Amino acid sequence: MELKEKLISSFMAFEEKVDVATELHDLRTSALKNFETKGFPTKKEEAWKYTSLNAILKNDFSIFPKKESAIEIKDVKKYFINDVDTYKVIFIDGVFSTFLSSTTHDGLDVCLMSSALTKPKYKMVIDNYFNQIANKEDSLTSLNTAFAYEGAYINIPKSKVVEKPIEIIYFSTGNEAALMVQPRNLVIVGENAHVQIIERHQSLNENPVLTNSVTEIFAQKRAIVDYYKIQNDVQTANLIDNTYIAQKQESRVAVHTFSFGGNITRNNLNFYHQGERIDSTLKGITIIGDKQHVDHYTLVNHATPNCESHQNYKTILDGNSTGVFNGKIFVEKEAQKTDAFQQNNNILLSDKATINAKPQLEIFADDVKCSHGCTIGQLDDSAMFYMQQRGIPKKEAKALLMYAFTSEVTSSIKIPELKAKIAKIIATKLGVNMGFDL
Repeated sequence: MELKEKLISSFMAFEEKVDVATELHDLRTSALKNFETKGFPTKKEEAWKYTSLNAILKNDFSIFPKKESAIEIKDVKKYFINDVDTYKVIFIDGVFSTFLSSTTHDGLDVCLMSSALTKPKYKMVIDNYFNQIANKEDSLTSLNTAFAYEGAYINIPKSKVVEKPIEIIYFSTGNEAALMVQPRNLVIVGENAHVQIIERHQSLNENPVLTNSVTEIFAQKRAIVDYYKIQNDVQTANLIDNTYIAQKQESRVAVHTFSFGGNITRNNLNFYHQGERIDSTLKGITIIGDKQHVDHYTLVNHATPNCESHQNYKTILDGNSTGVFNGKIFVEKEAQKTDAFQQNNNILLSDKATINAKPQLEIFADDVKCSHGCTIGQLDDSAMFYMQQRGIPKKEAKALLMYAFTSEVTSSIKIPELKAKIAKIIATKLGVNMGFDL
């Protein structure tokens, strides 16, 4: 049975397993019909022109784990951010782990999506926020909505500064021969509140995994949100990540995406402006090799005046890897005084590596400052020669240049422990021990 038919036939069994209110049932059913009509995206669609899912859809994915999974903290400790206390929302094969997690309801909610969807006390919040900014026409977002049940629910009240970061981690144990999981996250950050969130999807063995994740983030007036995505999975893991962000007046949201591992990774990042003097930051580093494929698809919808957006994506490709940057800045007629910047820089270390870059501007306002740029090249031979002349071995000289290339992005990481971790991952990807942090 093909995966599409398997998912559609599993829907009734899924709803029988979960406690679903009537309005949620109607929402899920409508979403499933949209997925049934459209199916999985193909390269015939403009948005998926450079990425094909055909190879991974041939796997016989389990929709629901058949076995309960337990893992020891010693086996996964290295995936946490060490030396800093954090709230933790941890899932094993899509199931919440009480043992590994550290949640709270003390002045803020850091807990489970399943609780928010089923308990009456959360009904008003769910009615106001759940599935409100997610793209209802997107087939994979619809598929996630149809099966939405478990994930992280984070609600930060007005004027609350969250004192420690929040980690959301999804582990796949490999107990199933192949597993598909569909986490759904909802993040609401109140007026003048501030939060830092780190998200990671991690397989613990080589069995194929397909993750279809959807996250909705609401930043209210003057809220500050720093969101970090770490993607350093094994090369049998596939991730499709849809993130939707709605910003109110004077809010500041920054999303950093670090893509180092996995087989096929697709990041859809969508910002929607709903007030004046908003600041949006989208930054990313991609370092891949072999036959890895990473696709960044971004949208910033400037719908209101006096707002800013800044995009900066750095990509280093080796082997037979493929990178994609498809970024759009959309400025509506009312969005006068918009300041929007987009930059995508790429280094190819192999003749067989491929980059597809498509920066886009659509501007309907006449008083704006918008720019975009893209570069594709190799390491500077003269710089390499200069460093080697001064006694730096070729391998280390090459790594230093690539460190410098990524530093524009890493310098804006606001959690020191995370910054050090990313620096170590980069050094590992480059095959060197630099002896210093970025």
